[in-house]
Amino acid sequence: MSYDIYFLSRRDGQSWDEVLEAMEDAAQDSGPIPAELLAAWQRIVPQARTLLGDVEIAEDGQESRDLSHSGTGVDLSVFGDEVSITVPYWHVGDGAATVLGKVFALSAIVEKETGLTAYDPQVEMPLAEMPPQQATGIMSRVTSDLRNRYGG
Repeated sequence: MSYDIYFLSRRDGQSWDEVLEAMEDAAQDSGPIPAELLAAWQRIVPQARTLLGDVEIAEDGQESRDLSHSGTGVDLSVFGDEVSITVPYWHVGDGAATVLGKVFALSAIVEKETGLTAYDPQVEMPLAEMPPQQATGIMSRVTSDLRNRYGG
């Protein structure tokens, strides 16, 4: 399980539910990463390294790109024309606030470089409209719940 951020393009008058539905439909027909997204990836990676430090990069031909940070579990993925950030439910309290602060900063970089909007499906709103404390609370509660249920 992970805390997810999706990067979406919404037309005027289109609801977020419609955007998410279109994203799910498009996922079945994923093709190569569009050229403009590959160019954005090249600009995002050095900024992500500055923000997170040592990261691992994985590339699968023209289909996908992945940037992962082992210390936090933060993962930025591009698959076809889909972009997302995930972070596992490992963090609570101040640790959750620190990691999600990095996720919010990375999301701002991705938004700037791609022109897409960071959307938080946990609260069903754009990331820019959500106070960081709300994400920290969700991360902490879910992590604590999972630890209580499964140990760790």
